[in-house]
Formats: sequence, C-alpha cells, structure tokens
Amino acid sequence: MVLGAVASTRLSPLLSTSLSVPGSDSAQANTILEQAFHENIEGDFTIIVTSPSTRTTSLRETEARVARAVRVIKSARVTQERRLAELLYVNVQTSLSLQHAAEQTFNLRQALRAQHLTNAMVTGPPALQSDLTPILRHDLERGEVIAFVLAMFLLVAVLGFSAAVLVPFAVAAATITAALLVLYLLAPHVLLVLYVPNVVALIGLGLAIDYSLLIVHRFRRELYDENVSVDDAVVATMASAGRSVVFSGVAVAIGLATLLLVPVPFVRSLGVAGLVVPGVALSAAVTLQPALLSLLARRGVRSRARSGLLEGRDDLEGIWARVTRGVLRRPLVVLVAALVLVGVLGAFIAGLAVTPGSLNALPATMPSARALHVVESRLGSGAITPLEVVIDTGAAHLDQRKVQAAARLKLATAILADRDVFAVALDSKPPFVDASGRYARLYVISREYYGAASTQRLVARLREHVVGSQRFPPGTTILVGGAGAQGVDFLAAVYGVVPWLVLLALALALIVFARAFRSVVLALLAVALDLLSVAATMGLLVLFFRFGLGAALLGTYQVNQIEGWVPVFVFAVLFGLSSDYEVFIVARVREAYDHGARTHDAIVEGLARTGGVVSAAAVIMVGALSGLVFGQVAGLQELGVALALGVLIDATIVRGLILPSAMALLGRWNWWLPSAAARVLRVDASPLATREARPLVK
Repeated sequence: MVLGAVASTRLSPLLSTSLSVPGSDSAQANTILEQAFHENIEGDFTIIVTSPSTRTTSLRETEARVARAVRVIKSARVTQERRLAELLYVNVQTSLSLQHAAEQTFNLRQALRAQHLTNAMVTGPPALQSDLTPILRHDLERGEVIAFVLAMFLLVAVLGFSAAVLVPFAVAAATITAALLVLYLLAPHVLLVLYVPNVVALIGLGLAIDYSLLIVHRFRRELYDENVSVDDAVVATMASAGRSVVFSGVAVAIGLATLLLVPVPFVRSLGVAGLVVPGVALSAAVTLQPALLSLLARRGVRSRARSGLLEGRDDLEGIWARVTRGVLRRPLVVLVAALVLVGVLGAFIAGLAVTPGSLNALPATMPSARALHVVESRLGSGAITPLEVVIDTGAAHLDQRKVQAAARLKLATAILADRDVFAVALDSKPPFVDASGRYARLYVISREYYGAASTQRLVARLREHVVGSQRFPPGTTILVGGAGAQGVDFLAAVYGVVPWLVLLALALALIVFARAFRSVVLALLAVALDLLSVAATMGLLVLFFRFGLGAALLGTYQVNQIEGWVPVFVFAVLFGLSSDYEVFIVARVREAYDHGARTHDAIVEGLARTGGVVSAAAVIMVGALSGLVFGQVAGLQELGVALALGVLIDATIVRGLILPSAMALLGRWNWWLPSAAARVLRVDASPLATREARPLVK
C-alpha cells in the first residue's frame, strides 16, 4: 500500500492518449511524416494567435515573438506559419514524446505571456493531455469522496456500527494502491491511457468492497453459533464465500482479459488495467481479508448501539424471500414481462454510432479546448485535424518529374470534388515535398471534425475509390493519414475483432460457470443472462447520450456518437460484474440444493441469503461509478452511466426476476452435469434428478 501510494503520484506522466494502430495505413503514413517531413504527430504544438497584427504590432513582429517564446523548449522550432481568417496559425515541432511534450505546455504558455502575446493560445496533443490530466485528477478525487461517503453509509446500514465496516475499506485501499503500483511498473513497457487511474480507482473500490462485504457477511453468520471458534469460522467462510469470490474474480478477469487481444494499444491498455484490478482484488480478498477477520474476532465484528439490516434476522422471512416467492407463483408471466422490458431497452442499440473521439466533448474550461473552438468557429471543424495524403514515389527526386506533379494535381482535383471536402492544399515545395524529393503530401480539410460519421465515410471513399482511380507512375504508393484516418483505422481494428472477443469471453465464462455450479444448464443460463444485461445497458447508453435522457439532471453530454472504446470496455467490465453477482447467488442456491432442499426451496433460500448483500454491493458499486458520471470527460461519463445502469439492471431485473423464474421453469434440469463433462471439469458429476412434485408456493 505504501509503495502503491508513492507510485500513484508518479504515474500520470507515463500515460498517453494515443489512438495509433500499428501496421495500419495511417500508422505507415505517420511514420513517413515523422521520418521524411520530421513531423512529430503526437509531440507537436499548435499556437493560435487571434488578431495577430494591430496598430502597434505588425504580423512580422508577432511571428518573431512567437519564435522567441518557442525557444523555451530546447528541441522546438517553428515549421509552419499561416494566416487564416484573422488567425495566425503556427505549428511548433518538437522531438519530444507526447508525455514529455505535455510537461512543457506550462513553460510554453509562460514564455508567450513573457513576449506580451496575451492573445496567443496553445493547443495540440501535448497541450490537450496537459490540460486534461488535472481535470481527470480532480474528477477522480471528487468521485472517490462520493463513493467513500456512500459506501460508508451503506456499510453501516448493512453491518451496523461495528469495526467490521472498516474491513472492506482496508481491502479496497490495498486493492487500489497495489493495482496502481503494478501499472506503474508496467507503464514504461506498455502504453497506458490517461483514463487508467480513474478506471482502476473507482472500479477497484467497488469490486473490492463487493468481495469484502460478501465475506464479512458470511463470517458473521458463521459466528452465530457460539460453539464455533473464530479460526473455524474464518476457514468455513473462505470455503464458501471465499470460493465464490475466487470464481467471481476469475469471471471478471475473463471479460477484461479479452481486451488484451485487441490489436490497438489504447484498448489493450484498458485490458491490462482491467485485468490487474480483479486480480489484485481477489488476492486481497483471500489473504488480507481472512487475516483481518481473524484479528477482529467476535468482538470486532459485533454491532454496537445499532444493528445492521442484514444482522440478527431470519433471511427466509425478509424482503428478498417474499419477492422470490412471488416470482415463483407466476414464473412464466414474470419471465416474459421481464424479457420484454429488457428487449425494449436493448432495441435502442440500433441507434448506436461510434466515433474515435470528439473535440466537441472536451471540457470547455481547458485552454487548449478553447483554442480549438476558436479555430472551429472561424475555419470549421475540419481545419483543426486535416487529413494528410502521403505519396511515396519509390525513390529520391522522382517527385520532381512532371508526370508526378500532373498526377498529384489530378488527385487533388478529384479529392476536392468530394462533397465532404472543404479544401485541399498542395505545392511542389516544402513542407509539401520532403528534402529528398521522394515523398509528397496533400492536406485535405474535411467539412466536419475528424471523428464525425461523414469524415469516416470520406476516408473510406478516398482509400477505396478516389486514390485507386488515379494513375500514378509504377512504384508509387499512396497512403491516407492524419487524425481522421487514424480514427477510422482505430475503429476498424477494434470492432473487427469484437465478435471473436465476445465468443472467447462466452466460451471461457461457460467453463468457469460449469465448474462453479456443477451444471451445464446453469452455466448456459448465466451466459445468456450476462448478454441480456449487456444488451439492455447498450440501449440505455444510446438513450442517455444520443437522445439526452437525464442530461439536465446529471449534467452529461448529449452527442451523436459514443466514443468507440466505451462499448467494448463496457461489455468487458459488465460481463464480468454480471458474472460476479451470478456466482454469488447461484452458488448459494446450489449449496442449498446440495444440502437437500428441493429446487423451489433452494431458489428461495439462495436469493434470500444473498439478495440483500448483492443489492448492497450493487448500490455501493453504483456509488463508486458515480465518480465517473459526474466528471467532465465525455468518454468517462459514458462509461460511468453505462456501468452504473448496467449494474442496477443486472442486480434487480435480471438476477431478481429473470434468474429465479427461469430456474423455476427449468426445474430438475438446473442441476444436470453429465459424467463426461464432469471429468473434463474435474468435479463430481450431477446426474439428472428425478422429477420433483410441483410445490405449493405460498
């Protein structure tokens, strides 16, 4: 915990916002731009000077002041200066990486002020990352406070005034700090995105408290028997609740581990973070937790002054038992009604549109975002992030031939004829041709920002039709690069593998569930219910952000497109969390059945014993995720809303209504595990039981 706390303060400079896709056309184009044109795609600044010449200052003097200010960064130099729409547009090239360039943003702004350029604004990838880092940190701190207060309130309500309330917080603190330490050690070797600390802290908090609460609750029940020693109670708790936590942690990790197979560093880094969190949470739950419970003993976990909601009462007479009995009276009616509701929510997936990113959804308080809005208002969205068509003639000096110049001009004319193109810039001199004469480039300014659907279609048309239809000399290669092309490649790479990731997650989860429940049918049911939860959540994501449901209340963005990484990450996390609650509940139902209860009675007992603690865990998880919802970053808002709503739907409609009604209708088939499957899973077989008499459900 100590090492992790220190490491967390040093992690931010090692994080990135890169959307690069290795091996893609845009990546190859960017490599040429870096090597031949010395253009640092992610480490260059853009300086925007409004009204660059006045009565007292000439344009040339303004340019000289900018050049002097730029010298504050040792490797920086001005490569382009253009005056457009009463703006001086200056490109500042550095040799620094994105992270190191971001650290120089403050110095550059100070140098511009020292040159009396108060109307100069700094933007570009380094400035955006520099401005976004403190906002993410502030959002994280506020989210942690909200989550901590809500979690404390709920834990006291559930466990009463007891030292046991502190155990989940100790486990959560160990989980978060240890996870950040692991990521700090990994950061120099793998790309980790800027959102990682927020995701790790808030999901780690909710997950660790979930696991810890389940174990504490079971431990206290084991101690109801005064003849049971504390050590025996700890062992019995870990053999039951601890076993459920292990299977749950593995299920969560499976969903998130699939992201490691996405061939995009941005998404893969979220998979790394997501895999570390449940792994560390699981380690803390099965090592630190039993040690703490052993130290607290009976006196430490006993309530004082006020008893908790889950303490000292008969679960079989509680609200979850009554709800479950009500479901079992009309299982088919409940199942159909719940499926219709989930289906209606899931139908809104048809309106899901994704974007690699949006400049319009950046916090308006960021100086770099204000600079972008100035450019957008005067020149249009596409001027901020132009496409770059790179032409490789194959050898030095070939670009100087007339045939190449004529072909290039014809290509520019064809591009300009596209309805989504605002302007095309080209020339036969630097910076449009490199020093060797081998490479040339065209700037293509689209009418919309780089992530808009129209820009994505424009990139596709340029690659598939316009570029291919032009006749260049043999050996010429043409690549479409720039932010828009990189965004298209990002989405193509991510969503090209999504179907395989889903199938892999389902297959692995099926194995874990079959082993945990000793049932083929329950494993299939668990996977189906996970998919229902995800489908309903995706529909709500569209409702909230595309159609603006709840925007006035929550202060969330209303956008036409969801950030492309969000649905993939939501699937991975929610699939894991849904599995989490499934394991908690069904494992207890299976336990009751194995102890001789009939199917209906086992269902009632399982949900009665776990419904309260699962509900409390779900609400605590929602509280932890609210830190993302009330932040200022669109992507994290989308992630927080989706996961919070998904957890609520899963813990109520799916696990509270669909699960018991489906199990009631399945009857004896719930427990079937043939001998062949049991041998593969290395568990005892569970043959098909004899048909039970239909019970009278009161």
